[in-house]
Amino acid sequence: MVSRVQNTTQPIVTRFAPSPTGFLHIGGARTALFNWLLARGAGGKFLLRIEDTDRVRSTEEATRAILEGLTWLGLDWDGEPVSQNANGPRHAAVVDDLLAKGRAFRCYMSEEDAAAARQIAFSEGRALRSTWRDRPASDAPDGVPFVVRFRAGDDDVIVKDAVQGDVRWNGKEFDDLVLLRSDGTPTYNLAVVVDDHDMGVTHIVRGDDHLVNAGRQAQIYDALDWDRPVFAHVPLIHGPDGKKLSKRHGALGVEAYRDMGYLPEGLRNYLLRLGWAHGDQEYFTDAEAQAVFSLSGLNKAPGRLDFDKMASVNAHHMKLADNARLLELVSPWCEKLAEGIDTGSQAFRARLLAAMDVLKTRAATLAELADQAYFLFRKTPIVLEGKAAKPLNGDAPDLLARFRPRIEALPEWDSERLHAELEAFVESEGIGFGKIGAPLRAALTGGAPAPDLSLVMEWLGRDEVLRRMADQIKTGA
Repeated sequence: MVSRVQNTTQPIVTRFAPSPTGFLHIGGARTALFNWLLARGAGGKFLLRIEDTDRVRSTEEATRAILEGLTWLGLDWDGEPVSQNANGPRHAAVVDDLLAKGRAFRCYMSEEDAAAARQIAFSEGRALRSTWRDRPASDAPDGVPFVVRFRAGDDDVIVKDAVQGDVRWNGKEFDDLVLLRSDGTPTYNLAVVVDDHDMGVTHIVRGDDHLVNAGRQAQIYDALDWDRPVFAHVPLIHGPDGKKLSKRHGALGVEAYRDMGYLPEGLRNYLLRLGWAHGDQEYFTDAEAQAVFSLSGLNKAPGRLDFDKMASVNAHHMKLADNARLLELVSPWCEKLAEGIDTGSQAFRARLLAAMDVLKTRAATLAELADQAYFLFRKTPIVLEGKAAKPLNGDAPDLLARFRPRIEALPEWDSERLHAELEAFVESEGIGFGKIGAPLRAALTGGAPAPDLSLVMEWLGRDEVLRRMADQIKTGA
């Protein structure tokens, strides 16, 4: 039979079809991203199907986790998510069609007989072919459960894959695939073919662990005289050690990266480049990615997770992020650092917004941004102990006491004037900058690495700076 390949001039329709048995895996997120970009870039549709035919393992909780993960990642889908389980009657009707065409048959082999026959077939280097494939219906035993199997052909099966190229199998390598189980429920390969056809899916981008399934599904498409979609099987993501991604490599679910403080656009950009390339370009906005994404840019080699690179890409997007948005995103992280802090207060918001242009360039994640900003909202008075208190030993409190009235008297409170006053104080005292810089930093930030002291003072504001200095002057007295 000659296969019919999808008409590539029609609008592109892609889909993401996760099984609701757990979180949204990082590999699944990348698959969804590729499908989303392909559809959005072509003005097509990106559909979502929940493959929940495994009623034992499928859960509502997992479905919610997948939907929340996609939503957080910014991958919007068209229409309502489709439940594969709800399409059971349609799957059965297609099997009836295959039975009528002679491309499927009822098999009455018991599970034990099928297992034994499969073992024999394996030892002889061939696939299982049921003894019931050519027996007349009159031989069917009464009251005996049966499955419906696909009548596999002997001709070579060729799948033209957009990533892997032409992939060929000898038809005899495929067994008589079960289409319907004895309880009437469909198997994966049948349900996927029927649902993709009915949903109008034109392009299927998925992991290369489904490549053999593509060979099986291609036979079903051909038997039904349906157009095959364009297949694109991408290599799976590996860990930094080059081995298959597993729990030992750390975070596997998208929600874990969200909870570590990554931005969705940062993770999207990183996953895009993990197995796809457009020249030497590293950083992409969504508009840029949608404009240039194509299947031809997908790599045949597995991508390796590189957490340093992930952080670097996210840092790039942190710099570009809107300050007001970052304020909202980082506020929960700030609450973790300073319990009871009022992140909705005018003082908190004003300080962080004033500092955001600088602080966001010093952080790779929201967690790091909160750490960078901690000195702005930490509880006072600041208690310094051990090494942190060393800058305030000796004559440091006296230096702070002499410097404090000079800045208190400034007519304008901005970093330029504060910097000039610092330099003037150092010159008048005949000291190196470190003699006042170290104790002043300790008094204002607790010794945390922070930007230029004149900026720190501007962001904190006159009243807060004078109060924090007074606290340490009093402590050292």
